[in-house]
Amino acid sequence: MFPTSFLRSRTRRRLSWGMSLAGIFAGLTALQFAVSGCGRREPKAATPPPAPPTATPVVAKSADCRSCHEAAYQAWSDSHHAHAHRPVDATADAAAFTTARSVTVEGVTYDLNASGPRPQIAERRGEAPAQVSAVEFVLGYTPLRQYVVPIGGGRYQMTELAFDPAKQDWFNVFGSEQRTPGEWGHWQGRGMNWNSMCAHCHLTAFEKNYQPATDTYGSTWSEHGVGCAQCHGSMPASHATVPRKQGPILAERQRAQETCAPCHARNELLTGSVTPGVPYADHYRLTLPVETGVFHPDGQVREEDFNTTSLLLSRMGGKAGVTCLDCHEPHSGKIKLPAANNALCLQCHSSPASRPDAIVIDPLAHSHHAAGSTGNQCVSCHMPTTTYMQRDPRHDHGFLKPDPLLTKELGIPNACNRCHTDRDVDWAIAATDKWYGPKMESRQRERARAVASAQKGEATSAAHLLSLLRTEDIPAWRATLLLLARPFAGTTPEVVTAARGALGDADPMVRSAAVQVLGGLTDKRGLVEPQLKDPSRLVRLDAAWALSDRLPAGSMERLELDRYLATMADQPAGQLRLAQDHFNRGQLVESEAALRKAAEWDPNSGAIFATLGTVLNAAGRDREAAAAFWRAAQKDPTDANAAFSAALAFAAAGQLPDTELALREATRLDARHERAWYNLGLVLAQTGRPAEALEALANAERLGPAVADYPYARATVLLNRGDRVGGGAALRRTLEIDPAHREAAGLLQRLGN
Repeated sequence: MFPTSFLRSRTRRRLSWGMSLAGIFAGLTALQFAVSGCGRREPKAATPPPAPPTATPVVAKSADCRSCHEAAYQAWSDSHHAHAHRPVDATADAAAFTTARSVTVEGVTYDLNASGPRPQIAERRGEAPAQVSAVEFVLGYTPLRQYVVPIGGGRYQMTELAFDPAKQDWFNVFGSEQRTPGEWGHWQGRGMNWNSMCAHCHLTAFEKNYQPATDTYGSTWSEHGVGCAQCHGSMPASHATVPRKQGPILAERQRAQETCAPCHARNELLTGSVTPGVPYADHYRLTLPVETGVFHPDGQVREEDFNTTSLLLSRMGGKAGVTCLDCHEPHSGKIKLPAANNALCLQCHSSPASRPDAIVIDPLAHSHHAAGSTGNQCVSCHMPTTTYMQRDPRHDHGFLKPDPLLTKELGIPNACNRCHTDRDVDWAIAATDKWYGPKMESRQRERARAVASAQKGEATSAAHLLSLLRTEDIPAWRATLLLLARPFAGTTPEVVTAARGALGDADPMVRSAAVQVLGGLTDKRGLVEPQLKDPSRLVRLDAAWALSDRLPAGSMERLELDRYLATMADQPAGQLRLAQDHFNRGQLVESEAALRKAAEWDPNSGAIFATLGTVLNAAGRDREAAAAFWRAAQKDPTDANAAFSAALAFAAAGQLPDTELALREATRLDARHERAWYNLGLVLAQTGRPAEALEALANAERLGPAVADYPYARATVLLNRGDRVGGGAALRRTLEIDPAHREAAGLLQRLGN
């Protein structure tokens, strides 16, 4: 009698999972920061992007520099940089391969054999035949060494079995985490591929040289370890006779920071080259605390994030211009002064004369801990350590204040309870409140709350983010706040206004964030197109990405974007990006091919199958789309949206039982998924279960009281049951929400109400 609308119609939507895929695949990510703080400038015009190198340049070996730079060479020669990578050596690796002939770690047995020309590791899992690998390289020095083995096609892999030279024992870098063969992150998978994931930061002048047609590598490098040329660049032949009056890169503080950052940051490579002396944002995208699980909401490291992001989020690095070289000697890598007695920190914080922009601190009065105690050390409280790879403790470089209240509110760790493990968080809150009082209610706390709220998708977070953004003087935080506000750009005009204003920011990281926000708008072209000429490659790429379906073939912008897309084409994330670009350009066949390849390389990624479902849906292949979406839901059993998408595709294919199954799964995974409840109500109504349908629609209406579709659907179910009074009330509720709802008005008129 009364029609019921069902689900959504198929449309070919622009895919928009974004350029940064850190949430899907663990990778490294990076950017540049400006010592000018919050200053603004108009970006200069861009110059055409240089073509990528076609061959490894001729680079001097570190030994060639020794005759003129003996002191620097000696400091470097025993550093972690010098020992970052080397060929396996019978003498240097004797202890590792003679400590034991066989070790069992996390249920896997490894037989060690050093009798041949190269050491061998035979891995035995259960009853399966042993897999023998010949070791060729050693990566790392202390506190652990990983071994690199060739597996054919120029491909090298990092073993999960590592050696601790101090404890003289073997261990698994993944700990108790079980990674099985076939997984992307297994030591034989692409997530542990040496050519793609490790080598560029452990060798000098490394070139990956991936061959996509054959899925092989022809990687080259000039020197094992991080040698002189990796930081100083290649020198002209005349350098020895006509030395530069001003030293290379390290003479400039900012450029020195940008020389360290590529390998001491979680970043994404934009060009595939680690090139010293060039602007950082021309080659890297820094990972910021935007996605959940990567950083804590206050900016503390969580996953293996390295140091640069933390430093740039801090007031010391992001505002005052403190760089690596303020604390670390560049050639040895060691700290310049002791940290245990606070001398390292007091070089700036001991008196007004030390550094005018640094506050004076008396460690004894400030820490409320006894002299000489762990709690009296600046680094214990403001640079807490997190252990990675089971044996590698690393200091956080965000210089944050310990805040136990954020531990209680948001689960963010604090240094107090890390040390005082016998005390609870309420004890720590009371102590910090007693000692520091109102100082604890700081911008750090306000930011953390706003970030956590935005990551949860709370509607109120947009106003909070914009309020912080207006007064934020640290570029990395400005970029973070903008990116977190991106989901609200379509409904909150103030977000668009803020992004437009940020297009003139002095820092390319912030301009990049602004372009990403504006690039999601339907009327983006006029806002984003001028940024194709930005001086920073990072910003240009974001603009090109937003307009990828409109870039003329052969244009400078298209070529630069294509070179970027090729950078990680040997990884599932790279194929996922290629698929998105093809889809946005209407090339569905090519998009599907890239996604099939990504799924082959990472068969456990729900995101890949969900994206494949979107492409198949656009191609009108409903049954295949439904299968892909459902597989995505199975791969990620926490993703309610994947189950919901599967339900929509099942419905389009006319498979109502499967539709109901998927919708019930979506509501089980997310009881607040109002659209899933709504569509479940429609399915139940269509299959003759009106009582259950009304219950499901009531849930949708409770969760979305401002959505007119929900009471209208309830009205149709009630009217189909003959309940004219209830149906009329539901129609009036529909019109209260949306006075222009023509269907509701028409039905109400037919009822004579």
